[in-house]
Amino acid sequence: MKKLLSLLLAIAMTLSIAACGKDESMESGSGSSVPGTIASDALTESSTESIENSAQDDMSSDEASDDSAPHYPITLTDQAGRQVTIAEEPQKLVSGYYISTSLLIALNLEDKIAGIEAKADKRAIYRLSAPELTGLPNVGSAKEFDLEGCAALEPDLVILPLKLQDAAGTLEDLGISVLLVNPEDRELLTEMIHLVAAATDTESRAQALLDFTAAQEERLSQALAHAETPRVYLAGNSSMLSTAGDAMYQSDMISLAGGANAAAEITDSYWVEISYEQLLAWNPEYIILASDAEYSIADVLTDPNLAGCSAVADGNVYQMPGNAEAWDSPVPGGILGSVWLSGILHPDLCTEADCAGAIDEYYETFYGFAYSESCSD
Repeated sequence: MKKLLSLLLAIAMTLSIAACGKDESMESGSGSSVPGTIASDALTESSTESIENSAQDDMSSDEASDDSAPHYPITLTDQAGRQVTIAEEPQKLVSGYYISTSLLIALNLEDKIAGIEAKADKRAIYRLSAPELTGLPNVGSAKEFDLEGCAALEPDLVILPLKLQDAAGTLEDLGISVLLVNPEDRELLTEMIHLVAAATDTESRAQALLDFTAAQEERLSQALAHAETPRVYLAGNSSMLSTAGDAMYQSDMISLAGGANAAAEITDSYWVEISYEQLLAWNPEYIILASDAEYSIADVLTDPNLAGCSAVADGNVYQMPGNAEAWDSPVPGGILGSVWLSGILHPDLCTEADCAGAIDEYYETFYGFAYSESCSD
């Protein structure tokens, strides 16, 4: 209280001195107005410095209370551009999207999840890091979302993919906060991580996650700075002739790994079907199958239509690992797709041991298991 009174008194004195200086300059005429203003400014600056010092002292003495200052209510702009206000720290979460669910685990929030997307029992990352999640009520998928089931869980916060905007509006009409997310490229994935962390008051954990990604990006950048960039064709899960163009997350993954996306000329923001003729014209040096491809490496190597492709002729056909999760999709650990692929494209610069070490570090730090022990083929 004494410090507050002193602060108010100092402010009053400053205002009084400033007013006197202004009056004197007005009475002495235009010739003395500039000196009068300078004098007043000098006094004000000195008094202001004293006030700031006093305020800093107050802040230092109240540092503990600042640390415990309430984080809520908070208003955020989600990835659909909607303003979402969260009144209190969410204690019950529902995630209708596997990418946001994976992020919640990485942020140590699995104990707060009350509902989860459909087919959770099919995702190895849940079984390995938080097996209790597979027994939770499921709220469906983006194609068939269970709006009534989600509302019945009475969540404090629901996280949904952008495709479920209509459902988000209905839930908010019921008084339930909803964040819509859309991690379709590296920047949007980072934005989603910041968004969810701000909503759940887990910024420090999120920053550690982002720092890991940044460190791996820097490591790859330095190791591959002078490396050649072989042409890489990434084949989709349903068809060998489905691929991702330059606008998609998978193209960034290839670039970070020291490769060049053979399909870079495609500008669509979704998977595109091409012809054998087009693939042969691109003539990739490597073909990488999606982690959940419905066909095999052998199918590609023995396909007579691809006999003239460099990747097939040289035996450079690989499948992205999916033992924990799909690194060829924008999951929080998506950087591991680039880490793994760099070892395929540039084994002399990115050794198998370096890649395995980075992968183990990630899962041990953010998911509590060793990848090399839990996901060995």
